[in-house]
Amino acid sequence: MPHYLWLSSDQRHHRAEPNPTRTRRTQAAEMQAVALCYFLLALLGGDAAPDADEVMHLPGLQKQPSFRHYSGYLDVADGKHLHYWFVESENDPLSDPVVLWLNGGPGCSSLDGFLTEHGPFLIQDDGVSLRYNPYSWNKIANMLYLESPVGVGFSYSDDRDYVTNDTEVSLNNFLALKEFFRLFPEFSGNDLFLTGESYGGIYIPTLAERVMEDASLNLQGVAVGNGMSSYEMNDNSLVFFSYYHGLLGTQLWAELQKFCCRNGTCNFYHPKNQNCSASLSEVQDIIYSSGLNMYNLYAPCPGGVRERLSVEGGRLVSRDLGNSFIHHWRTQLWNQKIKGLASLPLPLYLDPPCTNSTPSRTYLNDVVVRSALHISPKALDWVICSSEVNLNYGRLYLDVRKQYLKLLSALKYRVLVYNGDVDMACNFMGDEWFVESLQQQVEVQRRPWTYEDSDGRQVGGFVKEFDNIAFLTVKGSGHMVPTDKPVAAFAMFTRFIKRQPY
Repeated sequence: MPHYLWLSSDQRHHRAEPNPTRTRRTQAAEMQAVALCYFLLALLGGDAAPDADEVMHLPGLQKQPSFRHYSGYLDVADGKHLHYWFVESENDPLSDPVVLWLNGGPGCSSLDGFLTEHGPFLIQDDGVSLRYNPYSWNKIANMLYLESPVGVGFSYSDDRDYVTNDTEVSLNNFLALKEFFRLFPEFSGNDLFLTGESYGGIYIPTLAERVMEDASLNLQGVAVGNGMSSYEMNDNSLVFFSYYHGLLGTQLWAELQKFCCRNGTCNFYHPKNQNCSASLSEVQDIIYSSGLNMYNLYAPCPGGVRERLSVEGGRLVSRDLGNSFIHHWRTQLWNQKIKGLASLPLPLYLDPPCTNSTPSRTYLNDVVVRSALHISPKALDWVICSSEVNLNYGRLYLDVRKQYLKLLSALKYRVLVYNGDVDMACNFMGDEWFVESLQQQVEVQRRPWTYEDSDGRQVGGFVKEFDNIAFLTVKGSGHMVPTDKPVAAFAMFTRFIKRQPY
């Protein structure tokens, strides 16, 4: 149905920047002109209907929110429909930034970030109820959660073809952003930040490369948490991380040094001999198959230690996303095995190791919830990660150095790379090496950063600041920083979007 923005009764549908040098009459005239433009846009076919996407009653909440939120689809190329959930800022939607959030995988849903990390409503263990998040990022920003690529979560394609790659995904994410601002033009002048996690380390900089070329999008910065920035650096650093966290014995470490290292340089990414490969196999078994929580070394494993591949409840479950594991050829062999098993009659599910997605899956697949979120009947049942997308995904970038250098060369974007320091999937050391490899001018040497909680001022971790980019660790946090350290994460996020010192 037509959506006439200028007719809305509350002020979210009109954007006017205060300027003390202008008279009230001038401002009123400008407001009328903006309203007329929106009216003409509707008459000329800009009759998008975000009103129809507004979530009027969300099941599971004892009290409905004071802020508006929307759930629907952003239609992009070739019959692809990307599901979004947009929550307005609790502070000042008209002037607060728009922040896009993407989870990783590839093939995992951004609603996991919404419901378990920094969204306004956090799912409870019963899979039915929600509670308000006091450290939700929409306290100070308009948050756009996008389920990407198609085939992930509630996103779907008319032709049901979910084979894709990094380049196609970055293009469709760009088109989705353009469609979002077409549906919500009152936000088009707001500052825009692109943020993500894990394989978002590939999604975000490749998307930013496109967004920075579009002057109609007011890009101000990007932030990546525990991101995959370089396969080689992540793999090489993980072995050091494991040894210095007490996971590898002295004998295995000596063998690694002997067979994988020359002249002070170690190559754990492309082993040159069989002895090195054998030692690295032992490392991988310790990290991945011994029962450790790969996403938080010091956290327990929800559900207990389970097999990497098992049959549960009539379904084949693989706990391997194949995005960050050492010894690249072993990962390829494992993926080939999984693809072969995917042809069996049993449905194949991907569940990240030591995570519990049952509450989110139960909630989002409830028929009343799906109706409240305006989910298409063409969408599949919601699962945290799509096996079809993951196993058919083309990884075209083994590092994103070129994209970061392009962003930094513009000399105007604020860039943050942050890591929980006990994550083993995308460990802090590899991302720190990556940021150092960009060879930017150091502005502030590595130092502790602090934040306030109920016990007073606390050390949040460490930060090193360069021209337009910072590398920051979050002490005691794993892969999902806002889940593990919500207060510290909110302090970090606030300083990032407000361009405050860390």
